[in-house]
Amino acid sequence: MRKLKSQFAIFSVALSFVATGCQSHSTYVLVANNLKLPYWKTVDAGFEKAAAEHGATAVLNGPDGLDPQAELEAFRQAVARKPSGILVSVADAALFREDINAAIAAGIPVVTVDSDAPTSSRLYFIGTNNVAAGRLGGKRLVEKLGNKGNVVFFTYPDQPNLEDRMEGYEDEISGHAGIKIIDVVDIKGDAGNAFDATQGYVTKTGADKIDAFVCLESSSGRAVAEVLKRANVTDRTLIAMDDDKETLQLIQDGKVEATISQKPFTMGYVGLEALDQIHRYAHKPFKSNYTVDTFAPYPVFVDTGTALVDKMNVDLYLANAKAAGVN
Repeated sequence: MRKLKSQFAIFSVALSFVATGCQSHSTYVLVANNLKLPYWKTVDAGFEKAAAEHGATAVLNGPDGLDPQAELEAFRQAVARKPSGILVSVADAALFREDINAAIAAGIPVVTVDSDAPTSSRLYFIGTNNVAAGRLGGKRLVEKLGNKGNVVFFTYPDQPNLEDRMEGYEDEISGHAGIKIIDVVDIKGDAGNAFDATQGYVTKTGADKIDAFVCLESSSGRAVAEVLKRANVTDRTLIAMDDDKETLQLIQDGKVEATISQKPFTMGYVGLEALDQIHRYAHKPFKSNYTVDTFAPYPVFVDTGTALVDKMNVDLYLANAKAAGVN
């Protein structure tokens, strides 16, 4: 919780400035979970860039690790300070529903990013079509296994985006009776748990051999690749998630078959742009559900895009990251 407290202190100073200084100045808050991941640094970079272009203040708030309750507390702190808008990645949709609804009822714009809360009153969702992302990975998995093999997945439950990715993979696998899902490992927000589970599975042989490992979140791919490297195992398929530099280099080296790339910078940038537009031209009071309103001023979903990265195009992704100053 130390990280959460320090970020909230910055957040308090930022909003105190707004309250005592320029009344027209806008402050937008990005609330997320597991902020230690490089993924969120990229989302925040997009959020900060858009804020600078709009002359607004951007604040990142949330726990370093996987802690939905601590993230909810960060969201509540943000709401209490009445910012111009909140962009939130929801770790647990059911847990966040009432608080999102209360924020909307209080006139605070809330847009979800990366992971949605579709049954809440959030205005709309910006991020990946995660079912489609799962299908994209699932197609490559089927191609590599040749319609037969044992698969282990790494994820953590209750987070909507990861559940959607699993649905996409299952859709692709469902037509191939020879492909068996042996386990869905809950890594509990810690890649070390993926490492430990892989050590147990990599030694299995014969009918019990695990032919493929699939990671539904960004941290476990590197851990699984390390186990396979140490065991000198080269006959397994590993499909990762996201395009951080280390994962891309593992694809270059042939340690990872492919990864599903999202656009986290775009999510943060478009998210702040959306909040600023809503803040300046809000249709208040907000309705409780724009999803079923065909005359709504807001979309239901803004898809920021996905792509499969493998040896054929990985150099392009590394070059783009370098040009953006990420490397």
